[in-house]
Amino acid sequence: MKNLLLFILLIGFTFSSSAQDDTSSADYSKWQARFRIISVIPSPGDDISGADVDISTAFVPELDFTYFFTKNIAAELILATTKHDVEIENGVDLGHVWLLPPTLNLQYHFYAGDFKPYVGAGVNYTFFYGEDEGDVAGMDYENTFGFSLQAGIDYNLTDKWFLNFDIKKLFLSTDVDVDTGEGVLPVEVDIDPLVIGLGVGMKF
Repeated sequence: MKNLLLFILLIGFTFSSSAQDDTSSADYSKWQARFRIISVIPSPGDDISGADVDISTAFVPELDFTYFFTKNIAAELILATTKHDVEIENGVDLGHVWLLPPTLNLQYHFYAGDFKPYVGAGVNYTFFYGEDEGDVAGMDYENTFGFSLQAGIDYNLTDKWFLNFDIKKLFLSTDVDVDTGEGVLPVEVDIDPLVIGLGVGMKF
């Protein structure tokens, strides 16, 4: 977490001196879209003593759309869905679950030639679906709100196309009811994934 915050601050301070903060200029596209391949790396935790939960990493495609209010200020909507295997580290298989976490970030963009770094923060609402119960009788995940931090950089290939590298940290916890067959065990599970993406974007 400290490394992520340091990364975000370094990007902002490194490019702020060369940023062209000219919000009156019309020399920017109102809309852009990106297609990324992302790695979703959970940092799981739970409130069960002596039974640590483990959640698998997922690699999936992601699509996002960004609208610029000014040359520097924008809002980005991120859309992706991931499947994660879940187990207790003592060997109990808790099956798998699909996550759909649409995330809306408010961003600030810097400009330095063909490079456009940005930082952002926002909220998400995660839907859990397609649960498989594994070795237990049932699993029920509660849909939940979370928060996000973001930093990344675009690199212009042409006036229309650009490359993108992006890193996000989602702060996400959910309440899970585990049906053991002998009763329901309520568990609070921290997922808190780090999301690293690389892709291509288009301005329009």
